[in-house]
Amino acid sequence: MSLLVDILRWAHIIGATVLFGTGAGIAFFMLMAQRTARPDLVAHVAGTVVIADTIFTATAVVVQPITGVLLARATGWPLSEGWIVLSLLLYVATGLFWLPVVWIQIRIRNLARQAVIENGPLPAEEKRLFRIWFACGFPAFAAVLAILWLMVTRPAINL
Repeated sequence: MSLLVDILRWAHIIGATVLFGTGAGIAFFMLMAQRTARPDLVAHVAGTVVIADTIFTATAVVVQPITGVLLARATGWPLSEGWIVLSLLLYVATGLFWLPVVWIQIRIRNLARQAVIENGPLPAEEKRLFRIWFACGFPAFAAVLAILWLMVTRPAINL
């Protein structure tokens, strides 16, 4: 195998690991903060989550399709290969859940910060947004797991 293929494969795996790990970590910390019902803690964690999503997740979201296409070309896999097409469809589906989640995280952060300023509880809107945020995580996480499985097994899928 060529050095280019090795570098592309490594970069693609790192990107996938960042997407999976950051997503799991963000979900865990947001859930733990939410369970406390403490506006100061929710504001702090949500603020950190927004930064992490901006630095890590957004970067990996951009890098993944680039390294994936370059890797497919370098190894001779046609982009019309069934497992690649399915991976791309799942990637788009994940993005459709992730984009609103980013806005929700920012809104949760802002609502929690406002509750801290007002020395009050988390508002009902924050709790409602968290439920939506949490619900969006399940299909997105399942799609990422499916993509990882497809990348590792590269099954013969006829579409």
